[in-house]
Amino acid sequence: VLMGIVLHAVYMMSIFDIYFKSPIVHGIDPVTPRITPPAERLVLFIADGLRADKFFELDTIKKPRAPFLRSIIYEKGRWGVSHARPPTESRPGHVAIIAGFYEDPSAVTKGWKANPVEFDSVFNRSRHTYAFGSPDILPIFCGGLNHCSWSSYPHEYEDFATDASFLDEWSFDHFRDLLNKSNKDHVLKQLLHQDKLVIFLHLLGCDTNGHAHRPYSSIYLNNVKVVDKGVEETYNLIEEYFKDNRTAYIFTADHGMSDKGSHGDGHPTNTDTPLVAWGAGIQKPRLATSESSTDIGLRFVDEHTHDMPTPPAWDLKSIERVDVNQADIAPLMTTLLGLPSPLNSVGSLPMEYLNLNKEEQVEAAFANAKQILNQFLRKSQLKQSRSLHFRPFGPLTRHHIFVEEIEKLISSRQYEAALHLTQDLITLSLAGLHYFQTYDWFALMTTITMGYLGWMVYIILHVLKCYTSFLATPYETRIKTGANEVRNKRVRIFGGLLMVLFSVILLIERSPPLYHIYLGVAIFLWTAIFSDSSFIQALWRALQVSRLILIAKLMAMCIVSFLILELLVSSFFERRIYSGVFLIAGIVGAVVVSCNTPGLSMVPAFVWASCWFISGFTLMPAEIPDHTQLVVLSGIILVLIAISVRSFDCMLPKQDPWHRIISGLKHKRGVSWKLFISQIFLVILSSAMVSISTTYRAQRRQLLLFHQLINWFLAGFSMVLPLFSSHRLLDRLSSIFLGFGPAFLLLSIGYEALFYSALAIVLISWILVECAILYLPFSETQGIGLPDQNTVDKEDTRQRNHRFLKLSDVRIALCFLILINVAFFGTGNVASIASFEISSVYRFITIFNPFIMAALLLFKLFIPFILVTCAFSAITNLAKLPRLGCYFMVLLFSDVMTIHFFFLVRNTGSWMEIGNSISHFGIMSAQVVFILLLFAITNIYTKDIQTGLSSHKEV
Repeated sequence: VLMGIVLHAVYMMSIFDIYFKSPIVHGIDPVTPRITPPAERLVLFIADGLRADKFFELDTIKKPRAPFLRSIIYEKGRWGVSHARPPTESRPGHVAIIAGFYEDPSAVTKGWKANPVEFDSVFNRSRHTYAFGSPDILPIFCGGLNHCSWSSYPHEYEDFATDASFLDEWSFDHFRDLLNKSNKDHVLKQLLHQDKLVIFLHLLGCDTNGHAHRPYSSIYLNNVKVVDKGVEETYNLIEEYFKDNRTAYIFTADHGMSDKGSHGDGHPTNTDTPLVAWGAGIQKPRLATSESSTDIGLRFVDEHTHDMPTPPAWDLKSIERVDVNQADIAPLMTTLLGLPSPLNSVGSLPMEYLNLNKEEQVEAAFANAKQILNQFLRKSQLKQSRSLHFRPFGPLTRHHIFVEEIEKLISSRQYEAALHLTQDLITLSLAGLHYFQTYDWFALMTTITMGYLGWMVYIILHVLKCYTSFLATPYETRIKTGANEVRNKRVRIFGGLLMVLFSVILLIERSPPLYHIYLGVAIFLWTAIFSDSSFIQALWRALQVSRLILIAKLMAMCIVSFLILELLVSSFFERRIYSGVFLIAGIVGAVVVSCNTPGLSMVPAFVWASCWFISGFTLMPAEIPDHTQLVVLSGIILVLIAISVRSFDCMLPKQDPWHRIISGLKHKRGVSWKLFISQIFLVILSSAMVSISTTYRAQRRQLLLFHQLINWFLAGFSMVLPLFSSHRLLDRLSSIFLGFGPAFLLLSIGYEALFYSALAIVLISWILVECAILYLPFSETQGIGLPDQNTVDKEDTRQRNHRFLKLSDVRIALCFLILINVAFFGTGNVASIASFEISSVYRFITIFNPFIMAALLLFKLFIPFILVTCAFSAITNLAKLPRLGCYFMVLLFSDVMTIHFFFLVRNTGSWMEIGNSISHFGIMSAQVVFILLLFAITNIYTKDIQTGLSSHKEV
């Protein structure tokens, strides 16, 4: 168990070494384009959260929402759609525009709040930058920059309850004030008249209004007009101030906005942003022709193919449209100012926007290509310096020939050929960057996979040796021969030498310390496996002499188990799978019970109905709507279920086999019924308190401290009562269900309270089905699963209390794993704790306290897991299964899913998609501790459960 905890804790860290390494490298030489800068200054407008369609389309009266910028498109500049790459958030969007690279995946280690590695940007390269806008964005680029003057408004200005267009006006007004101030400040005026000047206006209004009011609201659409008017006034102000026609202007957005008022994923409403460029160095508009669009069929970083015409609603079909990737804007800006591209930029210069002659176009593109090539060369150099066996990127092993050939073509004025070869160099350099970013992936993923496989093989061998009857074979007398001891010693020595050898290699390559641990754990496990070769050989010989039917059963069980586990993996992405699983399970369970217990016609119907009832919950939305009446009704249903279970137990005739299995020892029925009635009263009182608490909240009244204390008492006291209930199987389980009922009801706001009752009856059905399976008619000839006393060491208390595991017991472990997942997915999703409604804790605490509230939410999630584990413990008691052996089987199946999720971890996409992939892997990795914790907690409630088969005499 300790080994499993260590392995999973270490390997959980591996995804950060594989998927979330920063692509940024330092020590790269800048490349200045050999051209005369077409512009002395550049003005960058970024309208945060502005969707392309809402900007370009005409309004309801067929007039443009941005008349000034539309006139620029028709008369002075170029336009298109800038394609953002998920995550479509403000920080990565601005980094792509200003620094030229996409989201640094290592930002996950910073909670996505900041770029964890210092990076170069257009602002760094400028002679001076003036910036105005949001306090969330400007510090990222200007915080530590000496030649950047910036000003931002207080965070309090970002008020979602108001029209946020005044934030845009703030930026425009402060820039106007700057120009007015320069008329009296000669030093400032001199700074403003320098070349290579960048002016950045960040406009947050659309983003704030989009979140608060949605992008189709009048407030958002009016904000587009405010932005357009501000851009027009700023343009006129600059042209009047400088009077030299040497200013370039770029207007774009960092991301769009979904109809729900959110952003982050790869939907076109989030990735498609407007781009309008005009001024010095920018090409004039061109009429659209059938051959004019050079990007037809190209795939952009947002994974959308640009093979569709401009929407008619935009009324821009007559003007040529040139789409770009968002990172392409950074080299466009540096080229206009004659600056080197940001050192880590991966953008490709959009030539269609530049008003340059052929030679200047090639020189600008060549500088762009050499800058990306320099990144590749630096990464190659760093990797080669740390590798004993370096594997170069084949297509660029002779990169200097590319560079020399382009130089020759430029010298001979073969500009078209040089331009094509430059584009090929950019493509290969980007492929080379990806190659070195993933250089260690194969070795690391192979090591981690071999570690997991070794762990699973180790578990299988451990279970076979300690929890099955294989120990009773002649193998036990053969394992201690001298030859085997010598062979095992040699294996351990070889494993130790191999570990030392690889550690030395990793030290020479200056690999991180965790690399040593990843490899060491894998070698240790496989050494432990092969050092027990005698057992493996004996196992192989046992399989060889086994009957064909046994091998067929083993193969069939492996295949079915694997398919079920893959179904569980899919359920993390589609909850509705569980609905189909339970519809099938209801039919199968009912058939099994009816075939083996024909005298109880109501039990198959109960099994069928319970499975079909719970199947509907995973079809419901994960967002739980408030429904107090349903919570109160759920309390009544829970009481009725408990009474029905008790009645079933009491009405069974003493001679009935079900009574012998379930009822157990004699007990004081009077005490048991008094406790049962007390628990029912507490559940009813909890339902009443749910109604009272909700009424206070609806009337906006403070919940009385007296009411809060009652709720705390009900939740806490009711969980203690099951410890004093009868030891009989159904008595104790129904008491546990009632005991945790008040706490769950008080933490519920809607249909999840009904799910609690549905889960309870499904667990009872599971126990009834297992009883029917375990005690089939033919079990009388084979025994009921107790070990052969002739093969068991009389001093081994574990084997005297439990039988050996059999192949059919795999079914119980799989059912437990399915129900554990259903306990979570039945009323929520796996994205984050934020998916669960915080209002469910208001009956216990009304003053904001994040720690107590989070603890209550986690406890609410924990309760269904406790119920499932209690039922599982009851079944292991009923079937005489060793609980630790079952734990290892569950852990084995969990790790099959863990390996699958290991390969599904994502470092691209929205933050939620990336976070989900990490949490899926983390949840399965944590099963080794989580399930052990559940066993420890539920053992308090189930350790003394007794059935009719609890004593050897009755057997």
